[in-house]
Amino acid sequence: MKFPRVLLADDHPEILEHVARLLHDEGEIVGTVENGKQLVEAALALDPDLIVLDISMPVMNGIEAAHHIRNSGSRAKMIFLTMHEDGAFVNAAALAGARGYVLKSRVSIDLMAAIRKVLQGHLFVSPPLNME
Repeated sequence: MKFPRVLLADDHPEILEHVARLLHDEGEIVGTVENGKQLVEAALALDPDLIVLDISMPVMNGIEAAHHIRNSGSRAKMIFLTMHEDGAFVNAAALAGARGYVLKSRVSIDLMAAIRKVLQGHLFVSPPLNME
């Protein structure tokens, strides 16, 4: 099976580096960006299979960026990687087209499982959260 082409978006370089290390043997990182506007542009230009994005980013937040990407017709599956544990954020991510929601506090535990599930067409949400 070929590696998924992954675009990463987070305004913290250390998070981008950590996620890239986690994905080293599981995906091809096609780009990293630090704000929502760059994310939309990169998603359209790079046509990734998967986007791992934060909610809280400058210029345009991840929820808004996800809506733009989804409305552009992108086929990329999206997984939010965030510190927000509030159910309202989980629901907003789902409405924006996310198939996964991983808490940053659980990134090392949940991210690879989330990627596998989402690429197989399933939903994944870090426990104890729920995506409706």
